[in-house]
Amino acid sequence: MKDLLIKFLKPYRKQIILAIVLLLAQVMSNLYLPSLNADIINNGVAKSDIGYIVKTGSFMLVVTLLLAVCAIASSYFSSKIAMGFGRDMRRAIFYKVESFSPADLDKFGTPSLITRSTNDVHQMQMLVILGLNLMVMAPLMCVGGIIMALRQDVVLSFSIIIIAPLMGVVVWLLLIKATPLFRSIQIKIDRVNQILREKLMGVRVIRAFVRSDYEARRFDEANRDLTRTTLRVNRIIALAIPALIIIMNMSMVAIIWFGGHRIGSGAMPIGNLTAFLTYIMEIMISVTLAMSMFIMVPRAEASAERVLEVLTTEPSIKDPDKPVVPAKKKGNIEFYQVEFSYPDAEEPVLQDISFRAKPGETTAIIGSTGCGKSTLVTLIPRFYDVTGGSIKIDDLDIRDVPLRDLRERIGLVPQKAFLFSGTIADNLRYGKEEATEEELWHALEVAQAKDFVMELPDKLYAPVEQGGVNFSGGQRQRLAIARALVKRPEIYLFDDSFSALDFKTDAQLRSALKSETTDSTVIIVAQRVSTIMNAHQIVTLSDEGTIAGIGSHPQLMQTCEVYRDIVYSQLSEEEIAHERK
Repeated sequence: MKDLLIKFLKPYRKQIILAIVLLLAQVMSNLYLPSLNADIINNGVAKSDIGYIVKTGSFMLVVTLLLAVCAIASSYFSSKIAMGFGRDMRRAIFYKVESFSPADLDKFGTPSLITRSTNDVHQMQMLVILGLNLMVMAPLMCVGGIIMALRQDVVLSFSIIIIAPLMGVVVWLLLIKATPLFRSIQIKIDRVNQILREKLMGVRVIRAFVRSDYEARRFDEANRDLTRTTLRVNRIIALAIPALIIIMNMSMVAIIWFGGHRIGSGAMPIGNLTAFLTYIMEIMISVTLAMSMFIMVPRAEASAERVLEVLTTEPSIKDPDKPVVPAKKKGNIEFYQVEFSYPDAEEPVLQDISFRAKPGETTAIIGSTGCGKSTLVTLIPRFYDVTGGSIKIDDLDIRDVPLRDLRERIGLVPQKAFLFSGTIADNLRYGKEEATEEELWHALEVAQAKDFVMELPDKLYAPVEQGGVNFSGGQRQRLAIARALVKRPEIYLFDDSFSALDFKTDAQLRSALKSETTDSTVIIVAQRVSTIMNAHQIVTLSDEGTIAGIGSHPQLMQTCEVYRDIVYSQLSEEEIAHERK
């Protein structure tokens, strides 16, 4: 936690120093007031000196005003520092998570990353804002109170030796009991976030299977678990605070009793007793403030560990140490004996995959569900790294090519067409910010999306809700395809991107794509045979993730049993005979 605080508070050194100076002035003013009050009682009231009372009282008002100004200013700067600290930390987490590969994201989990960038950062913010106030004020008040108490009466000051250790024991017991629970609370918040996110994302499935009651019970169980742990912490704190108040009140009674005897014997003036009581109260308040910090520190420490875990995680996919950029960018892709296994998987998903995809040609990937088609495509932009063999682009291993350069050459249309909140134009320009409206309309026309966009009131500037939920599945797919076309990359990757389209639209779209991709390498993952029958080569994967056959449709119909089974399962004898003609 110390390293994290130093790193993110370093830019605010000047503001921190100013806040501490203001806080120091506030504490000194606060400590000086009881002493002035004692002088008024001892000199002004005892001697009936109205002039002295007015003079000293007026000075006390000035000191009080200074105290108020310093308090407001220090709170302002403390808040400003804490908010800037939180902003910088959230930004650092966001940029770090952006660099993570899917495997890195799976390691933490989406709900946990959301909690770490919101709740955990908030805990750190609270530590900073309280630390700049309480952590500085408490020791200053405590030390200053002891010094000023000694000035009033040395004998009565021995009571501090008894009071302080008693309060320290209470705070120590609180730390022992509460620290493990604070760590547990953050994990339980992750669990609540996870279930809530699943509920929101899977609401249609839940309703379709009439599982609302089950999900409600699941959420209630996690929610109650979090509530129970939080209540345990609050009960510990609730026991500690009355214990401290009892110690404070008993101490005040004892001091008044002994102080009364000393006043009666003439050993100390009555004004000194009132000042001494004030200083003792400030000492005990400083201990209570310190307790508040001790309550906050364990929870913030647990949050700091979680944030630091994200910030110190090195992305598993990163730029090469000695990057190489191809002299001529054509878009040739070669898979050479590629093998891939997901982390902790018992068996590889893909084995011994070798083929070439050339510019101006369409390479199709087909196979049964779960054979690794989509996984194969995700290896090209290095979302995952191969665990065996190599993938080359223009005769260079993609692991030797800078990630930015590699991905700028690829136009990916993912299996799940995702649109960002904003407008249609914003989404289409996602890969090419300077694209003109003419280019956008052309891409929409090729993607067979122009007609429905033209019907929208705002056309290109029609609003898109988060995830594109205000469009149908087919409309989202066509907009995602148009987004890739606007980029005009050397390599197009279509990961089952035509599944939501009807056969007529599918055929029209594939026909329009031919003229747009004459110089590009096109790789299509498809479930439907009709989508890829005219591809230059079709890579057929077996259930074991190996290549069962490579060739054109007529060649595979003669040589590949796996491909034939897929064709016969989708097309009738008449359709197959028609295709052969």
